Amino acid sequence: MSMVESMIAQLEEESGSTRKLLERTPMEHADWRPHPKSMSLGELTSHMASCPELAVGICGQDEFEIPGEYTPWIAKSREELLAKHDASIASAKKAMTGLSDEQMRATWKLIANGTVMVEASRADVLRGFILSHLIHHRGQLSVYLRLKDVPLPAIYGRSADEQP
Repeated sequence: MSMVESMIAQLEEESGSTRKLLERTPMEHADWRPHPKSMSLGELTSHMASCPELAVGICGQDEFEIPGEYTPWIAKSREELLAKHDASIASAKKAMTGLSDEQMRATWKLIANGTVMVEASRADVLRGFILSHLIHHRGQLSVYLRLKDVPLPAIYGRSADEQP
């Protein structure tokens, strides 16, 4: 199995667990945040849904310059959130499909204001910016949902609410 085939398989597995949490997001509480420094529930879930599309730029070019202005996408409904998640996962898988191990080992750079912020192999960047990032935010979302008394799905085995 190639490096990218392994990563796509991991993305498919993790995206299913992420979708389970997104399906339970109470969008009527989209403006709620557990702490003033935290993202709102709507901001967090929208970020999670759109995060995998970063793979398109990571796979399609050797470096990316962060634009000066950025307005994050925010879902207006659960249906929109889930559609974005599904489309984002599909675009990530499409962008990754067919990359050789050599391309996965090639150096990729993230640049901000002319300064290199990240310089690592494409594989490490995909793992960090897509997989690890998504898993990190999924942990945050599970806490948000627990604080809103939303039953949590089983992710890596049983949860207190689901025991398959």
